[in-house]
Amino acid sequence: MALTSTTTEASDRTALPADLSEAVRDDGALRRFLHGLPGVDQVGLEQRSAGLATRSIKKDSKLWAIDTAISMVDLTTLEGADTPGKIRSLAAKAKQPDSDYPDVPRVAALCVYPDLVEIAVDLVRGTGIGVASVATAFPSGRSSREVKLADTRLAVEAGATEIDMVIDRGAFLSGRYGQVFEEIQAIKQACGSAHLKVILETGELATYDNVRRASWLALLAGGDFIKTSTGKVSPAATLPVTQLMLQAVRDWHGRTGEYRGVKPAGGIRTTKDGIRHLVAVNEIAGPEWLTPELFRFGASSLLTDLLMQRRAQRNGHYSGPDYVTVD
Repeated sequence: MALTSTTTEASDRTALPADLSEAVRDDGALRRFLHGLPGVDQVGLEQRSAGLATRSIKKDSKLWAIDTAISMVDLTTLEGADTPGKIRSLAAKAKQPDSDYPDVPRVAALCVYPDLVEIAVDLVRGTGIGVASVATAFPSGRSSREVKLADTRLAVEAGATEIDMVIDRGAFLSGRYGQVFEEIQAIKQACGSAHLKVILETGELATYDNVRRASWLALLAGGDFIKTSTGKVSPAATLPVTQLMLQAVRDWHGRTGEYRGVKPAGGIRTTKDGIRHLVAVNEIAGPEWLTPELFRFGASSLLTDLLMQRRAQRNGHYSGPDYVTVD
């Protein structure tokens, strides 16, 4: 199956450099490119991640880091029991995370299932908060392309500004890279003006080399963000995996001049974990990525801990969870 360039009419991307255009010329070229990427030094990667995890920051910087992390949260509910009432509660928290402190920044987006997008859009209209929706047979990614496209269009037509799609991990692990590439392209086109986050489900990819290949595949196909996980598979986001993905977007920018984002999701629950990820963003990708436009957290419980720690920084003592709303 022949591949097509990522520079389609539906995309505002600039033309790829010649070497990357050649990489997506056909299935064979794509395979050669992905398997020609440098192998990951597992020991070195994990040692650096462990080093980043030990970094400490001063009190003033910690408050800035907490507010930055809050502004990067995609406040998420993806349960079969989700109701309009739960979305209303989540939207209220997104708009005013801590009712006692109006200076707390709003979160970046609400993330919901496609059938709840319209409700979420109405609730956050005019606030600048985005509405993200999972699509493409989330979380398994196992359905026909027609169903996945319909899923995406449903969310976009309801007003979603961001789409979080899942790749077909079975196809990727079987080496059917062209199939995964073309599916991402098709979903990107169906997104229209909505941003596309491509979920790799790194916990199922088995190796760091596969994470690197999947990251580059998603970038080549037009993903605006690469995202670690659905939050339904363990392990979900880990610091070494996030570090690899940050390397990918940094190197992509170096070769194309384009900025693409990273979203770790699942398992990031504490302020300490959030700050560790921000340290990694700064040191691996660079300070340009310390913005919600280029880095997000897929989380709900993380926000609660960030708010408790923020109160502790402001008041000099720990308030406990009874003083903030818990999802």
